Amino acid sequence: MSACMRFTRRVWKSFVDNKGHDQQCFPNLKILDAKPGLLEASLKIEPYNLNRVGTVHGGLIMSLTDTLGSLAVATKGQFMTGVSVDIGTSFVKPGGKSGDVLTAKASVVGLGKSLAYTKVEFYNSQGQLAAYGHHTKYVGKSAGHKHDVKFSEDGATVIEGEDVHE
Repeated sequence: MSACMRFTRRVWKSFVDNKGHDQQCFPNLKILDAKPGLLEASLKIEPYNLNRVGTVHGGLIMSLTDTLGSLAVATKGQFMTGVSVDIGTSFVKPGGKSGDVLTAKASVVGLGKSLAYTKVEFYNSQGQLAAYGHHTKYVGKSAGHKHDVKFSEDGATVIEGEDVHE
Protein backbone atom coordinates (compact mmCIF):
# COMPACT_ATOMS: atom_id res chain seq x y z
CA MET A 1 0.00 0.00 0.00
CA SER A 2 1.31 3.43 -0.90
CA ALA A 3 2.24 5.99 1.74
CA CYS A 4 -0.48 8.32 0.40
CA MET A 5 -3.12 5.62 0.83
CA ARG A 6 -1.95 4.81 4.39
CA PHE A 7 -1.96 8.48 5.34
CA THR A 8 -5.37 9.21 3.81
CA ARG A 9 -6.92 6.19 5.55
CA ARG A 10 -5.35 7.42 8.81
CA VAL A 11 -7.01 10.82 8.33
CA TRP A 12 -10.34 9.09 7.59
CA LYS A 13 -9.90 7.02 10.78
CA SER A 14 -9.51 10.27 12.73
CA PHE A 15 -12.86 11.44 11.26
CA VAL A 16 -14.54 8.18 12.34
CA ASP A 17 -12.88 8.13 15.76
CA ASN A 18 -14.37 11.58 16.41
CA LYS A 19 -17.79 9.83 16.39
CA GLY A 20 -19.41 12.84 14.77
CA HIS A 21 -21.35 13.36 11.55
CA ASP A 22 -19.17 11.16 9.32
CA GLN A 23 -19.41 8.17 11.66
CA GLN A 24 -23.17 8.57 11.97
CA CYS A 25 -23.97 9.10 8.28
CA PHE A 26 -21.55 6.86 6.39
CA PRO A 27 -19.47 4.66 8.69
CA ASN A 28 -19.02 2.14 5.87
CA LEU A 29 -17.26 4.56 3.50
CA LYS A 30 -14.30 2.79 1.87
CA ILE A 31 -11.23 4.52 0.49
CA LEU A 32 -10.31 2.56 -2.62
CA ASP A 33 -7.31 4.54 -3.86
CA ALA A 34 -5.37 7.65 -2.93
CA LYS A 35 -2.67 9.44 -4.88
CA PRO A 36 -1.52 13.02 -4.32
CA GLY A 37 -4.49 15.15 -5.29
CA LEU A 38 -6.77 12.21 -6.19
CA LEU A 39 -9.08 10.01 -4.13
CA GLU A 40 -11.43 7.17 -5.06
CA ALA A 41 -14.02 5.90 -2.59
CA SER A 42 -17.17 3.82 -2.42
CA LEU A 43 -20.20 3.57 -0.18
CA LYS A 44 -22.70 0.74 0.09
CA ILE A 45 -26.05 2.49 0.29
CA GLU A 46 -28.01 1.70 3.44
CA PRO A 47 -31.72 2.33 4.13
CA TYR A 48 -30.82 5.35 6.29
CA ASN A 49 -29.11 6.95 3.24
CA LEU A 50 -32.39 7.17 1.30
CA ASN A 51 -34.95 9.88 0.69
CA ARG A 52 -38.68 9.19 0.84
CA VAL A 53 -38.83 8.03 -2.79
CA GLY A 54 -36.28 5.31 -2.06
CA THR A 55 -33.16 6.71 -3.70
CA VAL A 56 -29.99 8.28 -2.31
CA HIS A 57 -30.79 11.45 -0.35
CA GLY A 58 -29.27 14.65 -1.71
CA GLY A 59 -28.05 15.46 1.80
CA LEU A 60 -25.88 12.35 1.70
CA ILE A 61 -24.30 13.52 -1.56
CA MET A 62 -23.71 16.98 -0.06
CA SER A 63 -22.12 15.48 3.07
CA LEU A 64 -19.96 13.20 0.94
CA THR A 65 -18.90 16.19 -1.18
CA ASP A 66 -17.70 17.82 2.04
CA THR A 67 -15.95 14.76 3.46
CA LEU A 68 -14.41 13.53 0.21
CA GLY A 69 -13.22 17.04 -0.64
CA SER A 70 -11.53 17.06 2.75
CA LEU A 71 -9.96 13.65 2.15
CA ALA A 72 -8.72 14.84 -1.25
CA VAL A 73 -6.87 17.60 0.64
CA ALA A 74 -5.44 14.87 2.91
CA THR A 75 -3.95 13.17 -0.17
CA LYS A 76 -1.70 16.22 -0.40
CA GLY A 77 -0.25 15.40 3.04
CA GLN A 78 -2.39 17.63 5.26
CA PHE A 79 -3.63 15.87 8.40
CA MET A 80 -5.97 18.73 9.33
CA THR A 81 -7.97 19.49 6.21
CA GLY A 82 -9.35 22.94 6.97
CA VAL A 83 -12.90 24.23 7.17
CA SER A 84 -15.52 24.69 4.47
CA VAL A 85 -16.13 28.13 3.00
CA ASP A 86 -18.17 27.08 -0.04
CA ILE A 87 -19.78 23.87 -1.18
CA GLY A 88 -22.23 22.92 -3.88
CA THR A 89 -23.57 19.88 -5.66
CA SER A 90 -25.53 19.27 -8.85
CA PHE A 91 -27.68 16.16 -9.16
CA VAL A 92 -27.79 14.45 -12.55
CA LYS A 93 -29.34 11.00 -12.04
CA PRO A 94 -30.47 8.91 -9.07
CA GLY A 95 -27.48 7.80 -7.01
CA GLY A 96 -28.96 4.40 -6.27
CA LYS A 97 -31.10 2.53 -3.80
CA SER A 98 -30.45 0.43 -0.71
CA GLY A 99 -27.83 -2.24 -1.39
CA ASP A 100 -26.30 -0.43 -4.39
CA VAL A 101 -22.74 0.87 -4.30
CA LEU A 102 -22.10 4.56 -4.94
CA THR A 103 -18.57 5.37 -6.11
CA ALA A 104 -16.82 8.72 -6.05
CA LYS A 105 -13.73 10.39 -7.44
CA ALA A 106 -12.45 13.47 -5.63
CA SER A 107 -9.61 15.70 -6.75
CA VAL A 108 -7.76 18.79 -5.62
CA VAL A 109 -8.19 21.42 -8.31
CA GLY A 110 -6.01 23.99 -6.53
CA LEU A 111 -4.17 24.27 -3.23
CA GLY A 112 -2.71 27.54 -2.06
CA LYS A 113 -1.56 28.98 1.26
CA SER A 114 -5.08 29.73 2.44
CA LEU A 115 -7.60 27.98 0.16
CA ALA A 116 -8.04 24.50 -1.29
CA TYR A 117 -10.43 23.83 -4.17
CA THR A 118 -11.79 20.35 -4.78
CA LYS A 119 -14.26 18.63 -7.06
CA VAL A 120 -16.10 15.36 -6.52
CA GLU A 121 -17.91 13.17 -9.04
CA PHE A 122 -20.39 10.47 -7.98
CA TYR A 123 -21.31 7.41 -10.02
CA ASN A 124 -24.26 5.08 -9.48
CA SER A 125 -23.94 1.28 -9.68
CA GLN A 126 -24.55 1.44 -13.46
CA GLY A 127 -21.46 3.65 -13.80
CA GLN A 128 -23.53 6.72 -14.70
CA LEU A 129 -22.63 10.17 -13.41
CA ALA A 130 -25.18 10.70 -10.64
CA ALA A 131 -23.92 14.00 -9.20
CA TYR A 132 -20.92 16.28 -9.05
CA GLY A 133 -19.84 18.82 -6.53
CA HIS A 134 -17.26 21.42 -5.61
CA HIS A 135 -15.82 22.22 -2.21
CA THR A 136 -13.65 25.17 -1.18
CA LYS A 137 -11.80 24.92 2.12
CA TYR A 138 -9.89 27.43 4.21
CA VAL A 139 -6.61 25.68 4.98
CA GLY A 140 -4.59 28.68 6.17
CA LYS A 141 -4.47 27.58 9.80
CA SER A 142 -4.46 23.82 9.22
CA ALA A 143 -1.14 23.50 7.36
CA GLY A 144 1.93 22.75 9.44
CA HIS A 145 0.27 20.20 11.74
CA LYS A 146 2.70 17.81 13.46
CA HIS A 147 1.25 14.88 11.45
CA ASP A 148 1.56 16.58 8.03
CA VAL A 149 3.76 14.83 5.47
CA LYS A 150 5.14 15.35 1.98
CA PHE A 151 4.87 12.54 -0.53
CA SER A 152 6.95 11.56 -3.50
CA GLU A 153 5.28 12.70 -6.73
CA ASP A 154 3.53 9.33 -7.15
CA GLY A 155 2.57 9.08 -3.46
CA ALA A 156 4.47 5.83 -2.97
CA THR A 157 6.70 7.15 -0.19
CA VAL A 158 6.89 9.88 2.41
CA ILE A 159 9.81 12.19 1.73
CA GLU A 160 9.20 14.51 4.69
CA GLY A 161 7.47 13.75 7.97
CA GLU A 162 6.62 10.42 9.59
CA ASP A 163 5.17 7.52 7.61
CA VAL A 164 2.99 5.75 10.18
CA HIS A 165 2.28 2.08 9.51
CA GLU A 166 -0.80 0.84 11.35
